[in-house]
This record gives sequence, structure tokens and C-alpha cells, in this order.
Amino acid sequence: MRLARRLPPLDTLISFEAVARHGSFTAAASELCLTQSAVSKQVRALEESLHLTLFHRHARGIELNEAGQQLLIDVQPLLYSLVRTVERLQQAQDANTVTVAATHAVSHHWLFPRLTAFNRAHPEIRVSIHSSNEITEDGIGDYDFGILYGEGQWPSLELAPLFAECIYPVCHVDYPVVPPESLEALLSLQLIQLDSRAWNCLDWREWFGHFGIDYQPPADALTFNQVTLVYNAALEGMGIALGWDFMVAGPIERGQLTRVGRFAYETGRHDYLVHLRHKRLSKAAQIFRDWMLDSLEASGDQAQLSS
Repeated sequence: MRLARRLPPLDTLISFEAVARHGSFTAAASELCLTQSAVSKQVRALEESLHLTLFHRHARGIELNEAGQQLLIDVQPLLYSLVRTVERLQQAQDANTVTVAATHAVSHHWLFPRLTAFNRAHPEIRVSIHSSNEITEDGIGDYDFGILYGEGQWPSLELAPLFAECIYPVCHVDYPVVPPESLEALLSLQLIQLDSRAWNCLDWREWFGHFGIDYQPPADALTFNQVTLVYNAALEGMGIALGWDFMVAGPIERGQLTRVGRFAYETGRHDYLVHLRHKRLSKAAQIFRDWMLDSLEASGDQAQLSS
């Protein structure tokens, strides 16, 4: 009873985490299978419980204020830890469950769409995705598989490359911009900034640096601290963002986003499907791994399988 009196309802924290991660009530509602109004009410209830506001609300959208940022930092790992505990208890009893850990972006934009096809091919196998941006080599043992980004130097892991990293500028198809013919012309456009200090990913400064151009973002530039937030800002027509091919290729094909110029940086890094080198895979896990790699080859992504 003491916990119940001192803590806000769990549902309000779950809704807050989803809204904070997506930077959008609409996207959070879609993920949670709720209405936008229901998610908004959950966040309002949390704010009333805490006697705090957690977001700056303005015409162009929402963003976490200082209190919201601190709450997200503290609450997000606790929620994910609770999810992992529940999943491990459940999956220990189910030989037909395969667990996969991946970042938010990879889970949502690359892995989840492929699970529909896998479920059709193998309805007897349940795939459980754990989405977190804090996945490391040391934590892979909690799952059957992980999807890790880097140069493949993880001595404890068996790995197979899934897709190469390719990054290029994108914007909403209706965003008013004349495609720049040079990188110098790109510098003067409205570039959505990624604060990548907490993540192992590129920002505009590093992207331009690859081409030998010194770039410093304006002090008043629109800035987000997660790749998914930058992606959503581009979808909302707020400017030009760096787009990771695995995230933006689908929206470009569907006519939601478009490339800005033909500039691209292929970093030489990959995302890899990994599992513990000395851990025996279950039959269901072997089926999942073989299907995933075979589907890449069958879909014409053979080039992505070269490290």
C-alpha cells in the first residue's frame, strides 16, 4: 500500500515514456494501441500526480522540459528492466519463444516490419522484441539474439551482418526546398540537429566532416537527442534531417520522405545479428536466424551481407 500511495499509476508512466521517446502523442498512441486523447489524459494524470509539467507544449509540437528529461532518464531503464524480468519468467516456460534485443530505431523501422512475414512463415514461433538504446555485448546473454551496431569486434559473440550503415539528407516530400547541387549549398538550409553525445551515431558536424567540410550548427538550431525524434521531425516537415537508410528507405518508397541531393556517407559499419558464441540456440532460435538471413538474400539485399 505504501508503494501504491507514493507512486503514480504504472499506465501513466508507460504512456509518458512512449510520448517522450517518440516526441509525439500520435506516434505514442499508435504504439500503445490507444487513442491520442487517452494517451494525453494519461500524461495529464501523471503531471497532476507529480504536481509538475513534463513537456513544453507549443504550436509545432512538444518537447520534454527539464523535469520531464530527468523523469525519462530515471524511469525508462526501470520500465525496461521490469519488462525483461517478466519476459524471462514467461519465456523460460516456452521453447517456441525467441527473444531479440535491438535499439528503438532498429526495432521499429527494420525488425518489426519483417516479423509479419516471419509470423506468416512460422506461426508456431513467438518473437519477443526488447527495445532499448542501451544494448551492449555484456547484456546479450539475457536474450536469444541482439542486433548490435559497430565494426563487429565482440569476442564473446557469434555475428552475421544484416545491413550496412548509409546516411543521407532527407525531408518531407512537401518541404519547400530546391535540391542543392553542392554540399556548400546544403549548409545554408534548415538542418534538424541531432545531439548525439549520449549515442554512438553521427551528427551533421561529423557527416559534413567526412566530406572535408567544417560545420558548426547555429546556436538556435532545432535539436533533438534521439534519432527517432529527428526522424519524426522530418516527417512533420520541420526541416532537413540526416536519414539512416534502414529507417528512411521505406518512407521514401511510400512517398512520405524524399532525399535532399544525392550525397551519402557509407560509414563501413554494420548492424549485426548476434548471439552468445558458446550458447546453444534452441530450435526456434535457429529457425529464426536462418529465416532472417535467407530473407535478406532472397529480397535482393545480398550486398548488405558483405562486411
